[in-house]
Amino acid sequence: MKKIRRAIISVTDKTGVVEFAKELSGAGVEIISTGGTAEMIMKAGVTVIPIQSYTGFPEMLDGRLKTLHPKIHGGILGIRSNPAHAKEMDANGILPIDMVVVNLYAFEDTIARGATFEEAIENIDIGGPTMIRAAAKNHHDVAAVTDPSDYAGIIKEMKEKKGTLSAATRLNLAKKVFQLTARYDAAISNYLGSVPDVPAVEATKKFPDTFTVQYKKVQDLRYGENPHQSAAFYKKAINGHSGLADAKQLQGKELSFNNILDLNAALYIAAEFHEPAAVIIKHNNPCGTAISKKGILEAYL
Repeated sequence: MKKIRRAIISVTDKTGVVEFAKELSGAGVEIISTGGTAEMIMKAGVTVIPIQSYTGFPEMLDGRLKTLHPKIHGGILGIRSNPAHAKEMDANGILPIDMVVVNLYAFEDTIARGATFEEAIENIDIGGPTMIRAAAKNHHDVAAVTDPSDYAGIIKEMKEKKGTLSAATRLNLAKKVFQLTARYDAAISNYLGSVPDVPAVEATKKFPDTFTVQYKKVQDLRYGENPHQSAAFYKKAINGHSGLADAKQLQGKELSFNNILDLNAALYIAAEFHEPAAVIIKHNNPCGTAISKKGILEAYL
């Protein structure tokens, strides 16, 4: 891959974005940005090309229309090694965009706080998913960055590789894109499927028309229900904590499927009590349960 020379940055979650933009700019990367993101980066002293200056078209429709423009999507989707693409881009004044730094409108957070139907609809991102999907599809030439936790690693690699990113890194970033957009669309689908046919009525159906969920792998397990079987442990990718999936193993050997199953049974039994409770499980059967107002140790003993 050629050196990254041009990036577009447009983020809802602005965690670390100023520092990331500074590093990119310091590496000679030209930055195009939108709305509040551009304002924030410019205030930090980073040179930014506002999206309207780049496309020659104003941000409009209350921000609904910003990045849906051939100069943006042509710059992302053009295959650099394809002579016909290069010729068409040149003829139409389309410059290549080598990095897309975008995260999406917080639709899940919006509906979680009980927003109105109208608010929920306004928080369905259109331009963001379009840009990151385009970048991920063309990951041979474009880095699609959606997760602020990746910023530091990307800058480190660019410094080590003279401004480039490896094919493996770009592919892994592309995978994250489609995992994100699958989850995002699932949240929208689940929400709209629970809305009554007259959305002005602030109510929800008892059960949505369809229900889609995404799980994220927490760890591989030592074995499955039986020693000859493989297994892995997954947690819900959205909606907060997932019980055991967020627990930290302090000691002992790698867990198996049966260990997780037993732990789950113990957790549900212990949760039945208000006092400190200890539960012993063997092969998913409770062998002993005790409570003590003196604390967990006393209950265990």
